[in-house]
Amino acid sequence: MPRAPRLPARLLARLPGAGPRPADGGSTTARDLTVRHRLLLALSALLTLSLFVSYQGVHGDADPLRTSSAPAVLSLDTALYALGEAQRDAGAQAPTSDFQKQISVAAQSLSAAAAEDDLGGPAGRQTLQTIAGLITVYAVKVQQSQLQPDGSVLREAYLSYATSILTEEKSGIQGRLKDLRGQQRATVHRQTSFGPLLWLAWSVTLLLTLALGAALLETQLFLRHRFRRRYNRQLIAALALSTGGVVTAVLFTVWTQQGMTDTRHLLDRHLAGPLIPEAGRHTASYLAHTGFRAAAAVWILIGGILLMALAETGLRRHIDDYRFRPR
Repeated sequence: MPRAPRLPARLLARLPGAGPRPADGGSTTARDLTVRHRLLLALSALLTLSLFVSYQGVHGDADPLRTSSAPAVLSLDTALYALGEAQRDAGAQAPTSDFQKQISVAAQSLSAAAAEDDLGGPAGRQTLQTIAGLITVYAVKVQQSQLQPDGSVLREAYLSYATSILTEEKSGIQGRLKDLRGQQRATVHRQTSFGPLLWLAWSVTLLLTLALGAALLETQLFLRHRFRRRYNRQLIAALALSTGGVVTAVLFTVWTQQGMTDTRHLLDRHLAGPLIPEAGRHTASYLAHTGFRAAAAVWILIGGILLMALAETGLRRHIDDYRFRPR
């Protein structure tokens, strides 16, 4: 009973660049070697590029989230809470230290938020400057009202004007801060989203990993059958490197994405008072080590170069034995 043709060999023979098939009775070893050589190099390059793009798609946003976006949201929450507390003290008969303290906290929080480079771009920074100016006006009007006799018309006028500066729906301090906080939360959602493009990129990466692994194993079996070599150390090392590298990248990505998702859920909550610094500690914990993992992207490129070098050296000696010269 004739043996069934080997499907992998037939598929490889159809690849572009395989060259003409030798005449009947001629050796196909040189042709088989160059086909596998080109396939391994192509799959290694494609896997490196796909893994790098997929990895950066997640980790590229992790460090900005940790150092900029999340702290900005917490700073805006702190400013809103401090201004709410200041409003409670605004009706006191005389200026109080608590009111001044809350105004100072709000101003410091705005300064911290303004230090973030990506906070709404130039428009966001302009909004913060406007809010800082309105807070100064608000504090002055409250202090002027507290200097007037209790129950006087002028006292009520100053206080009413100060309250409108703070609470006006669109143009007031709180309204502007809430709009800015909403924009910053949208930035957090964008940075932490694992959307369809990322799913597609990682799916392609995993498929390329399987394809490269299958090609390395098939090439190992081919060399074992054709040259009676039990193992090719370079090909085995390439298989271990590609598998280990992808598994490590997947684990790093899962840990980072989970921390980013937890951060988004935390920042979506209504935070006030002692919950704000507590949220800051949790955020720092969720996003710990993301900078180290993001920096590991360069090792993907280094690993890809090493992977191609292993594929090259694993077959080069056999190719040279058959005096193959690439076109």
